[in-house]
Amino acid sequence: MCWFSWLFTLWTSSAPSLLLVALVGRQLGLKIGLQGVQTATCSRWGPPSNQSLFQDGDVIFGGLFNLHYQTPAIDHEFTQLQHYKPCTCLEYAPLQYMYAMVFALEEINDNPTLLPGVKLGYHIFDCCGQPLWANQAALSLAGGESSSCNLTKDSAEHPLPLIIGAASSLTSEIISRILGPLSVPLISYLSSCPCLSNRVQFPNFFRTIPSDIYQARAIAQLSIRFNWTWIGAVVENSSYGQTAIKIFQEETEGAGVCLEFIETVSLENIVNDAKRAALAIQVSTARVILVFTWYTNVRELFLEVAKINVTDRQFVASEAWSTSRDLLQHSVTRKVASGVLGLAIKSSKIPGFENYLRALHPFHHPSDVFLREFWEAEFRCSPASLSACSGAESLEKVQNVFTDVSQLRVSYNVYLAVYAAAHALHSLLSCPNRDRPAANGSTCSSPKHIRPTELLQHLNNVNFTTPQGETFYFQDGDIPAQYDLVNWQNTPEGTLKLVLVGRVDGFDIHLNESLIHWNTGSSQVPTSVCSETCPPGTRKSNRKGEPVCCFDCIPCAEGEISNTTVLVQSWKNCLCPRQLDFLSFNETLGITLTTAAVSGAVMTTAVFVVFLRYSQTPVVRANNSELSFLLLVSLKLCFLCSLVFIGRPSVWSCRFQQAAFGISFVLCVSCLQVKTIVVLAAFRSARPGAEALIKWFGPGQQRGSVCLLTCVQIIICAVWLSLSHPGPKPDLGFHGSKVTLECSMTSVVGFSLILGYIGLLACTCLILAFLARKLPDNFNEAKLITFSMLIFCAVWVAFVPAYISSPGKYTVAVEVFAILASSYALLFCIFAPKCFIILLRPEKNTKKHLMSR
Repeated sequence: MCWFSWLFTLWTSSAPSLLLVALVGRQLGLKIGLQGVQTATCSRWGPPSNQSLFQDGDVIFGGLFNLHYQTPAIDHEFTQLQHYKPCTCLEYAPLQYMYAMVFALEEINDNPTLLPGVKLGYHIFDCCGQPLWANQAALSLAGGESSSCNLTKDSAEHPLPLIIGAASSLTSEIISRILGPLSVPLISYLSSCPCLSNRVQFPNFFRTIPSDIYQARAIAQLSIRFNWTWIGAVVENSSYGQTAIKIFQEETEGAGVCLEFIETVSLENIVNDAKRAALAIQVSTARVILVFTWYTNVRELFLEVAKINVTDRQFVASEAWSTSRDLLQHSVTRKVASGVLGLAIKSSKIPGFENYLRALHPFHHPSDVFLREFWEAEFRCSPASLSACSGAESLEKVQNVFTDVSQLRVSYNVYLAVYAAAHALHSLLSCPNRDRPAANGSTCSSPKHIRPTELLQHLNNVNFTTPQGETFYFQDGDIPAQYDLVNWQNTPEGTLKLVLVGRVDGFDIHLNESLIHWNTGSSQVPTSVCSETCPPGTRKSNRKGEPVCCFDCIPCAEGEISNTTVLVQSWKNCLCPRQLDFLSFNETLGITLTTAAVSGAVMTTAVFVVFLRYSQTPVVRANNSELSFLLLVSLKLCFLCSLVFIGRPSVWSCRFQQAAFGISFVLCVSCLQVKTIVVLAAFRSARPGAEALIKWFGPGQQRGSVCLLTCVQIIICAVWLSLSHPGPKPDLGFHGSKVTLECSMTSVVGFSLILGYIGLLACTCLILAFLARKLPDNFNEAKLITFSMLIFCAVWVAFVPAYISSPGKYTVAVEVFAILASSYALLFCIFAPKCFIILLRPEKNTKKHLMSR
């Protein structure tokens, strides 16, 4: 039946379809009245292409490709049908897409496991980029018979169950609505409009290209990442461009990104549109230009931009033109568009496809009008005339867009679409008992009687592994979003090459910025701002009637400062002056504490030298001289660890200071505790029957006890620092003109355990020393330990309230003071009496004197 007869049938079958019939009939040039079909004559909007490629089979797939390009006309008007210019320029890239479909079908026919016994054929139309021509072709394919208007040349006897196409979102939207009542599936390889994801409006639409929502979001993320806040945009005057720029604006809202201009272009008026867009780019102060349009429109845009010599713009490309070989090989492109950064359809390989393309020859395919036209354009001879072509022409050594299979993108999408359709058909025809009714009363489909409704159901559930080993499936008609990030870079030969610099997986961007060459020829990210960032000491003032990205920098008011560079999205940048404050080595308090710490370390070293010089004397040897030396080393560490608390806090100083303080003091108190236990054991063993007691406290046991007690503190510090270590953080809570930079305790529990363990050892040592204070010896070291531990405990008991109540940097000073005070108490109380005897009363440095009562 003729396609207008099909419309009439649809109109008479259901009243709600009346408006659809009228709309489609009006688009196709039919005169259809709403009260009835008054006349049904064929009148076309321009001459549609009557060229098609047909191969018979058990099941035939339809194909829609834009194989020709309509040359732009300056004074073209849609209303003047008599001036419509026919398609004249054959496009090599879409021609490769078409043969990807043919190759996939032939590959499937040769596959013994996929659709065995079923031969797939094809019927492919050239739509020349015109939605109305694509509509006519789709209706002819869906009708299944040649129309009375000679729309088709070859056609199958039965309606086609599925169509591969179309190449634009607008065309796919119209065709999907028209074929929706028939449930004929439409699998597009290049229609990316997010609107087509609506399964309620387009239940029969599928695609092997991601939705533009992912592309627009990725470009928005790149703009924010590179701090491009002032951008121009040239977009397709269709749902493709309008939707993309809308999503871009939604994603960048609140991030300080503004669009200086948005110019629209369309194929029908591309020359005028390209001139207008080029002038907008010329007068614009934006250095980054987003372009969402088809590559043929970009070609005209670059020609116009080159005419006015604009060469300093950084173009960001959508997938529609980012990999166009036609643009890459054009001399004008190298002048105005080097360094292009863009998203591209994910590339892949099709094994055997290159050999298939290079083996094509019109003598082997005499009915292929497209191959014949390609041959005439490539070899300047007509294979229709045997005298014109020698027959020796071959594509074996031809290098052009058609034979280039290094990065298959759209061609691979077509390839996937064919395989998806084949697997759905295989699932539909995989019926165990084809000749008998199924259990539910339905019969199995046969290749000659494919019901599009059933094929549509199987297509929704398709899930298979491609010949390349990738898993393929549809998610409500869409596929998971994956893109390549590509960059146009100059070569030494003066040409442009495509370089892969990253990828997009869903909403995640993986980019290697070091690989990018920008339009400036360097790896430095170009700047595109309306106003430069305000320097310190100034604030932003918005310009009346201009976007928020455009502002003036004015000085801060008296009494206010701005000590950081102002970001675009920050307005309240002049604040009251607040200086960064911490306990410094340069201030009086810091110098005083540093001097006290260094002096204590020097005194401890001096005592160590004295003890080493008189190591054989009774005063030094009394009560394990080894522990005395270890105690002096720990005291020196206590003095030195206080220096870590002074100076600007850093990550490592914050981690080290508390650990060093805790371990040093535990080592010191452990030595004192073991010394006290030894004194008690020595006097207890002097009693009758307790001689064996001292054997349990020999030198080895003493060293082991000190190590054991210290290791407990080391474990506490290690666990604390590994789970929740302190770090530098400004304290904004202190009222005043200063911000204190301090080591913030993310876990108070860890610090409390360190102090608690030191306090436990100190209290135990104090109790033991107090019990041993009256033991009979002229030189009883327990008395010295008792007095030193009393001062030690008093200092740290007073430390807690003082630490909590001290403001700002004085909390650090209080802790340093406590460390130094307790260290000096231990040093003087324990070692000062001994040094006095060694240096000033040597006559008392005898064993007899020490053991006398």
